[in-house]
Amino acid sequence: MAGTVPCEPSELYNVLNQYQRHSRLTEPNFLCLIDARAEGPYYCSHIITARNAKWDSKGKCVIPTDVEVESMRYIIVYDSNTSSLHDPGQAVDCADSLANASRHPVQILIGGYERFSAIYPFLRTQKIIYTIRELESLEPYPVEILPGQLYMGDFRQASNRQILKDLKLTALINVSEESSVMFENGKLTVLHIRVADSVDADLSNSFEQVCNFLASHLNAKSVAYIFSTHGVSRCSVLAMAFLMHHLKYTLKWLKIPGDLQF
Repeated sequence: MAGTVPCEPSELYNVLNQYQRHSRLTEPNFLCLIDARAEGPYYCSHIITARNAKWDSKGKCVIPTDVEVESMRYIIVYDSNTSSLHDPGQAVDCADSLANASRHPVQILIGGYERFSAIYPFLRTQKIIYTIRELESLEPYPVEILPGQLYMGDFRQASNRQILKDLKLTALINVSEESSVMFENGKLTVLHIRVADSVDADLSNSFEQVCNFLASHLNAKSVAYIFSTHGVSRCSVLAMAFLMHHLKYTLKWLKIPGDLQF
């Protein structure tokens, strides 16, 4: 039995938005998201890609027939507002049933649907069935580094006005040679660190400037976003520099919720 563990909203957010060429939600053994609420609330609104739990006559959660629980990387269960693994309720009961067959711990979303949908209203839906094509076309959101404060991603995401609006982004750090002109408007403050996408590029001279920029904006309750062309190496380096300098993190702590790592 793999057992159960808590899952913070930011962890589920990052799991939902993992991608390589396409969203990882297209992978059959990546995520099984279970909504343990009654059918009424589920059909009214639920977290994207969640399926409604089914129960047998004894009140035990039934494992979906099309889900290979033992090989599933993430199994995450939620109800309305469970706040603890010890709370009696449908999420805990369902997670306990699934844990008997799972290789990885089954996660219970802390705060349930109510908390998650309040933080990420743009990730709730009424849609129940997705085709592979629809999953491939999903636009992933940037990785959340500090919940509600700092995100990291690529140039394409930074160019998406809906993402900027949904995440309430107001302070951007462009770590690329691409122009920042398109981001210049009265609602955005942009710091452009012009550096080539090369193994020879040196970002160390920018650490102090970036750390000061982020610290001032986060202290002012702004939401910041670091991005580079592909959202991989350059923005990761600056995100690590900020976490280590400003928040005194060590390298072993630099792990992003959802098993994403720098």
